Amino acid sequence: MTRTLTLALLAGTTLGGMAAAQDVTLTIESWRNDDLTIWQSQIIPAFEAAHPGIKVNFAPTAPAEYNAVLNSKLDAGSAGDLITCRPFDASLELYNKGQLADLTDLAAMANFSDVAKSAWQTDDGATTFCVPMASVIHGFIYNRTAFEELGLEPPETVDEFYAVLDAIREEGSYIPMAMGTADQWEAATMGYQNIGPNYWKGEDGRRALIDGEASLTDEAWVKPFRQLARWRDYLGDGFEAQTYPDSQNLFTLGRAAIYPAGSWEIGVFTPQIEGAFEMGAFPPPVAAAGDTCYISDHTDIALGLNPASPNADAARTFLEWVGSAEFATLYANALPGFFSLNSAAVEMEDPLAQEFVSWRERCEPTIRSTYQILSRGTPNLENETWTASANVITGAETPEDAAARLQEGLESWYQPAQ
Repeated sequence: MTRTLTLALLAGTTLGGMAAAQDVTLTIESWRNDDLTIWQSQIIPAFEAAHPGIKVNFAPTAPAEYNAVLNSKLDAGSAGDLITCRPFDASLELYNKGQLADLTDLAAMANFSDVAKSAWQTDDGATTFCVPMASVIHGFIYNRTAFEELGLEPPETVDEFYAVLDAIREEGSYIPMAMGTADQWEAATMGYQNIGPNYWKGEDGRRALIDGEASLTDEAWVKPFRQLARWRDYLGDGFEAQTYPDSQNLFTLGRAAIYPAGSWEIGVFTPQIEGAFEMGAFPPPVAAAGDTCYISDHTDIALGLNPASPNADAARTFLEWVGSAEFATLYANALPGFFSLNSAAVEMEDPLAQEFVSWRERCEPTIRSTYQILSRGTPNLENETWTASANVITGAETPEDAAARLQEGLESWYQPAQ
């Protein structure tokens, strides 16, 4: 009798454990709080429908606070199961601290090229620690309706670009270009890093800087600053105090004709405009017609595994799905402007997203010059480029002085630059 009761209790415990094992909730840490409803209404339901017993909780933090909050959680052992990964050095640092798991053996990694994985690998490429999700592309979004009213065509060359800006300014109905310098980062991200690759020749220039064969005081790196200095005449009154949301509002309200952009704005702008006007996009203008064009096609977002997760098996199941063609198609269409890094072909429905991604067929891709290796020391080149770009636009620094200051800072800690 006792033996039977013991066996029954053991069986009950085992079955209870199996049931509990199937009832897993995964928590995703992310800095993208603007797409919470899309995760809740589209992405998570698609996964849960195919994987009963695994629930997913998307728990974002405000972008500016994400790094600090995530690091605190990881140090305290309270972080979620899945970690949304920034590209290159920020995530590499987490991996080196043992706070992101090695995912090299994940079957879904076969669905990504070496270039797609490079933002979330060790420097030697031997270990991959996040599943790539998407890249973003830089260029210019414009008010197509305003252009038609003014008889303007999207510019292809730098001279045409300024001719368009002059025409908009002279006509007077619109601010030629919506961008402020109060927050600094957009001056670098949508300014310097947007147009710069056409001057430093994309990956060739970026790699030369990393190898110490090029300097930030070289003409190829100073010329983009000279272009930014010209922008100040077209940004409207009070741009120095204008924040990033202010610039977004100026464009979506139809008060500005051009917006230096990242493709992530597509999903933000489209519902706000609600048919008030049509949008178009053009890539960074080249110096002369027929020149090779370069675009910042920046590996932006991926998903990794917290090694301390008690739900590692379920988390790996989710990561395998994130690496699938199904997820790639779902994500790219749910969040237009975030372009799949999966090798599988993805058909996108949004026409503006189609315009951005079509540039890959005729332009050479690169990533933001400061993101890999060059911002590991102090002063941090990425953050210093924010300040320099804003200063050049406002006139607080000359292009030459800004470039010299950046190079001096890089030389102070980066041996190849010395």
